[in-house]
Amino acid sequence: MLKALFRKKSLAQHLASIESQPDKLSKKLTWLDLTALGIGAIIGTGIFVLTGTAAAGGASHTGAGPALTLSFIITGLACALAAFCYAEFASMMPISGSAYTYSYAAFGEVIAWIMGWCLVLEYAIGNIAVAVGWSGYFVDLLRGFNLHLPGWMVTDYVTAMTRFEYGTTTPIIQTAPHLFGIPVVINFPAVLINLLVTVILVYGIKESSRVNIFFVILKLAMVFLFIFVGLAYVKPEHWGHDWNTFAPNGFSGVMTGAALIFFAYIGFDAISTAAEETVNPGKDLPRGIIASLIVVTILYAVVTAILTGMVDYRTLNVPEPVSFALRSVGENTVAGIISAGAVISMTSVLIVFGLGQPRIFYAMSRDGLLPKSMGKIHHKHKTPYIATIVTGVFVAFFSGFVDIGQAAELTNIGTLIAFILVSIGVLVKRYTDPDLPRPFRIRGIHFISIASALGSGYIAWSLPSITWKMFWIWLMIGLAFYFFYGFRKSRLAGKPDDIPGKTS
Repeated sequence: MLKALFRKKSLAQHLASIESQPDKLSKKLTWLDLTALGIGAIIGTGIFVLTGTAAAGGASHTGAGPALTLSFIITGLACALAAFCYAEFASMMPISGSAYTYSYAAFGEVIAWIMGWCLVLEYAIGNIAVAVGWSGYFVDLLRGFNLHLPGWMVTDYVTAMTRFEYGTTTPIIQTAPHLFGIPVVINFPAVLINLLVTVILVYGIKESSRVNIFFVILKLAMVFLFIFVGLAYVKPEHWGHDWNTFAPNGFSGVMTGAALIFFAYIGFDAISTAAEETVNPGKDLPRGIIASLIVVTILYAVVTAILTGMVDYRTLNVPEPVSFALRSVGENTVAGIISAGAVISMTSVLIVFGLGQPRIFYAMSRDGLLPKSMGKIHHKHKTPYIATIVTGVFVAFFSGFVDIGQAAELTNIGTLIAFILVSIGVLVKRYTDPDLPRPFRIRGIHFISIASALGSGYIAWSLPSITWKMFWIWLMIGLAFYFFYGFRKSRLAGKPDDIPGKTS
């Protein structure tokens, strides 16, 4: 039993499984497409929402202050360590599945299942958080055109209990219609944007990539617009005159800010889920992963420096800190444009996250751990359409009811577990499979993998206890499904002759 739990799937077996598929994913993506996917996933909620909260630190003002720039650099460096580990694995095993596939090869089936289950938290739950944030900016954009949607149509039940109707002192929950005596509160914009993204993703990987590139160009234009306009309003005194005013809560405040903005960096690993759809995965996957992370880290640091230089950081505890800063200096028109840019940015994040999750399910289905239907490829569009639709409907449904804070925290913990296992796994493979070709090979593998695992572990340990409790509940549900279904249906559970790439 124990041996069966840790049965591994080699690269040869993975490749044989791919060849045995009647329909395959089409190879259409280049390194530029992959870099755009990474940028599309990373630049979004973090830069437009979390910067203000992390700088101000809420009502208690325990954030990083102007030193949030350092927080972004520290978190970027921590993610860079994980990115190098992903890059070597992706070049070594250019197969859909990302950390799930890597864990299958390095640790065995039960760990791979846990990894796949955690990735649901990263991609599916992450998209719920992004969709809720998208809805907030979209509603704010509509208000700029004097279009006001009732509160019960644009928020979740918990938020409706404490938030007022726009421009009034009436709680939203009191204005909601009732069905069988129960208040009806649904975040309709969040639901609808997820359904629209699902249609785009089913249509085709190259088409999805083109839409994403369009959004990425627009969002980068918005970021550079803010940098260009905001630079003229920077006052160095807002940064402080010494370390104590630059970092009002010391190094602990900088690290608190780093933990808060971790969500801003989630997404670069989504590149590796498109491995089977990449023209030259051995070279292009590492290039896309590393290039996207370098670009966004630089942009994050610059935007944060300008943001905290334009206004007092203590005033930034608002949902739209970038637009708020611009309005504070009288740039109302640019602020409106930036709000539109935030909507565009989050749309591209939804596309990339929505692309990643179905390909995890596709890989798990091919291994027998999920029903075969999740691995079906559309005969025309060559996408895992059933997995995409199931994921899209799941995300759309829950984005109508879930609070953004809880969704973001669950996303963080799922991603951090993935980072830890990939970081350790890439080192394990150096010993267990040293001769496997590695087009991208990390130098200083021992330092990078261990530092990456410890860094991600520290951030995970800093998450609230309620998040860990919810994670353990989620994990127990996943393991129950594995033992009742996946363990028995796994292709590695069959006879040797039935297992692709394995001989008796």
